Amino acid sequence: MSTETSTTSNKVISNVTPRDHSITTSQLAGRFSLITSAATLILLATLHILSPEFDPSWRMVSEYALGSYSWILSLMFLAWGLSSWVLAFALWSQLQTRAAKIGLIFLVLAGLGEAMASIFDIRHPLHSTAGLIGIPCLPIAAMLISMSLSRMEEWSVAKKALLWTANLTWFSVLLLIGTFVLMIITYTQSGASVEPNAAVKVLPDGVIGLVGWANRFLVVVYCVWAMTVAWLAGKMPWSYPNNH
Repeated sequence: MSTETSTTSNKVISNVTPRDHSITTSQLAGRFSLITSAATLILLATLHILSPEFDPSWRMVSEYALGSYSWILSLMFLAWGLSSWVLAFALWSQLQTRAAKIGLIFLVLAGLGEAMASIFDIRHPLHSTAGLIGIPCLPIAAMLISMSLSRMEEWSVAKKALLWTANLTWFSVLLLIGTFVLMIITYTQSGASVEPNAAVKVLPDGVIGLVGWANRFLVVVYCVWAMTVAWLAGKMPWSYPNNH
């Protein structure tokens, strides 16, 4: 009896294939996305330190292009775009639902807008187009991708982190719009010049300028969502070759 049990056990053990912990393409892409997202935030912080003449409370991130370190801003936008594209690549083979695929397409478009901003700065007409592509596409991508991932058994433990960071992306857009409208209204009420070519270096008294902080908050939130998904992707069981 014990001999038969031992023989059966040995057969089962011999048939078990040890998990291959070699790094897959998806894992490498996820890690690269994590690094480039972190680089985006580091470069933004660097601009904040090197260009103090741009008041972060009301000057937009893109206005750093008017200073002495426009090349750092270009690197920041390029790193941001790369992080979105590589994250889409890392997830593409793993997400099969229609909603998820649509989300990945929007993520690629968001990366396009971010990368365009690295080439066309605030003085170029296409910079506005870059913003119109990049800013709204990321929240759509984040919601569709995060909801799809949270329904997968492997990702269910991270459901709260996925949905919280995804919802923060569209909240940051609403905050940006709200603070921009608030600044325009209070600026108009202040009686200051509203000429299109009027150079404003200091906000008049009574003007509530928070749009700059809202703009920076948006960049941080977008990168945090990408970093969250990229970091989790490398830890999921399907990231290993045996589960492909």
